[in-house]
Amino acid sequence: MTKSLVIVESPTKARTISKILGDVSVFSSMGHLVDLPKKKLGIDLEKSFAPEYIIIPGRQKILTLLKKELRGKDKVYIATDPDREGEAIGWQIKERLTKTRKEFLRVVFHEITPEAIKEAFAHPRDFDLRMIEAQAARRILDRIVGYFLSPLLWRKISRGLSAGRVQSVALRIIVERERQIQVFVPQEYWEIETELCKSQSANRSSFRAKLEKIEGKKAEVKNKQEADKLIEDIRDKIFIVTDIKKKEKRRFAFPPFITSTLQQEAFNKLKFSSSQTMILAQQLYEGVDIGGDSPIGLITYMRTDSVRIAAQAQKEVRDYILNNFGKDYLPPNPNIYKSKKHTQQAHEAIRPTNVKLNPLSLKEKLNRNQHKLYELIYNRFVASAMKPAQFCLTAVSIEAAKYLFLARGTEIIFDGFMRIYNKNDDQEKQKLLPPLEKGERLSLLQLIPSQHFTKPPARYSEASLIKTLEEEGIGRPSTYTSIIQTLLKRIYTRRIKGYFYPTELGFKVCDLLVEYFPRIMNLKFTAQMEEELDEIEEGVFDRLKVLNDFYSSFESHLAFAQKNIKKELVITDEICEKCGKPMVIRWGRRGKFLSCSGFPQCKYARSITTGVKCPQPDCNGELIERRSRRGAFYGCSNFPRCRYTVRTLPEEEEP
Repeated sequence: MTKSLVIVESPTKARTISKILGDVSVFSSMGHLVDLPKKKLGIDLEKSFAPEYIIIPGRQKILTLLKKELRGKDKVYIATDPDREGEAIGWQIKERLTKTRKEFLRVVFHEITPEAIKEAFAHPRDFDLRMIEAQAARRILDRIVGYFLSPLLWRKISRGLSAGRVQSVALRIIVERERQIQVFVPQEYWEIETELCKSQSANRSSFRAKLEKIEGKKAEVKNKQEADKLIEDIRDKIFIVTDIKKKEKRRFAFPPFITSTLQQEAFNKLKFSSSQTMILAQQLYEGVDIGGDSPIGLITYMRTDSVRIAAQAQKEVRDYILNNFGKDYLPPNPNIYKSKKHTQQAHEAIRPTNVKLNPLSLKEKLNRNQHKLYELIYNRFVASAMKPAQFCLTAVSIEAAKYLFLARGTEIIFDGFMRIYNKNDDQEKQKLLPPLEKGERLSLLQLIPSQHFTKPPARYSEASLIKTLEEEGIGRPSTYTSIIQTLLKRIYTRRIKGYFYPTELGFKVCDLLVEYFPRIMNLKFTAQMEEELDEIEEGVFDRLKVLNDFYSSFESHLAFAQKNIKKELVITDEICEKCGKPMVIRWGRRGKFLSCSGFPQCKYARSITTGVKCPQPDCNGELIERRSRRGAFYGCSNFPRCRYTVRTLPEEEEP
């Protein structure tokens, strides 16, 4: 292979593969070299939606260097990532180099280890044109939606805004949840628990039982007065055990990670954002120097929606479990997990490339966050191949006259996969009851009333938003992070203590799009489009048919919106300090502000204050919203005389 050239996207990936192959030149394209033009549509709507691809500005130099690298080479191996985007990147590079009359071969691997790399290069394939068609269809759809919808937002609200086929639906999900929270009215209710113990026993350990029924009906205690009255009546009653039910329950291991579940679990357990998770996963995939002959990729490809495990990896993890945990933890047959519809079965789940490289052995080789994520991936993978955990669930019915109390106990019989995954979480949930017998009389130690209020649905965190997008079939593994980043960048949402709050701008954008483009903003329609893109790759649908069907409906909605959407101006009681004309509310990328109605002749404008007084002594200013590279903050209106700033207002503190 000395006269061959290997092309990949990433410099890190290039270095790792170069050290594995040794005598081969490896070149990094630094990602996409070709894309649609930024300043025009770049799609011929009259000629089968033909895309106009151009060299990305600033990338011509890379293409020139690549052509120089080709001199003296006989074969070109394109080893870009094994998903649609990687296939498209490789194809576009090939198309720009076909005049060189070299032999182009496509190489695909899902882990960067010596064995996987050598196997892949021994069996190259042709480019998958269906994958390329599906990726092109997605890019064309997204460009059409963004190119035509964004100017409508400029006309109605402000320049600089953007709309997207998937990001706008994600915004709708966040906005609708916020509206549910706004209209929610909490309802007061009370719970009554008893602390009981055995009357005649050396074992006087206490346990709690909760009031469930009164005279056979569900106990509903609405306020303190009702709770106090019940407590007074229950206090002198005799507590008798009337029934004891025990049943065994198995809890099966979770499947190994796919992209969405990795992002969710990394947020929940490690507090990593989706972008942070994917950056770390990319580093682990592309190769880390852990000593020895060459760096290796520590995990398989991290953009996947498949839970499939390769047969060899399955055998290795079963051997590992047998040798390290014993036969009691090894299922008689491998655990098999089912992937969702349209999953790319050529992909694998996210797993360690070598199960012998346990997290402890790599603690000094990885940085802190790399190690945390690797440990999470490793433990989840090993656990996925282990036996289920077994529990004994006990339900004890206790009667006190007309009152029925219920005590529940949980005992871990066999920890199974919990030996390595979620061990601490589940042990904390273990709740043991003392040995009790039917007909046994119990002693009352105390009655414990507690006030509660019904709660609205929780705001979305990154983890719960990604889970919802996945469940609804919106977006794909490679898009979740970019969706979230766009919503934050455009200031359609803010992230406060890990939860998404739609901004006033976000509400306005969402409402406008729902009003004029209900089909695009429909969750089921968006999911259907994702399925059709998958089916282009499977050969079920033709790219042109999918694009025609979409555009015929979109065009009519677009014409109606272009005719009816007009700029919205809200006139205020404020007067321009320069020319005396009324001030109006306008929108910019940093939010709304006051502007002279005489614009552009008069360009006077100022920020809208929040109504919150500056807390600095001897300062009568008000806090106004500002933005910096680090995000939104609030500063005094008397700046620069007063330099007080704060990240969040008092009313923004609640998550």
